[in-house]
Amino acid sequence: MSLQLYTEEKQVTACLIGEIDHHGAGNLREAIDEMVKRIHPDTLILDFRDVTFMDSSGIGLVMGRYRLVREWGGTVEIHNPSPSIKKVMRLAGMDRIASIHSSPPAGGASCEKTEAKR
Repeated sequence: MSLQLYTEEKQVTACLIGEIDHHGAGNLREAIDEMVKRIHPDTLILDFRDVTFMDSSGIGLVMGRYRLVREWGGTVEIHNPSPSIKKVMRLAGMDRIASIHSSPPAGGASCEKTEAKR
């Protein structure tokens, strides 16, 4: 699992790459939280375009970031999940706490297929 983080004004975009499981979710949480706590974004975008697998750790990742950004009134958007990941997210109720989009975010940073950074 790897991650690219981008900031633009009051928006943070996290480009998630690979598998989100209990082995790598902790590192993702730490990296995203560090950026989010520093920026206090109005919007946190979690882009799942390059996620190939997600277990319940991915649901926990979204829930925890939602709770964090809500502290200052921010929102979470989920973009580009695969059909199977989108189904899991909806079954877990993620669509009640975050908007789920099948398209790239409008404006702001976009996750392109580039070499990943941790």
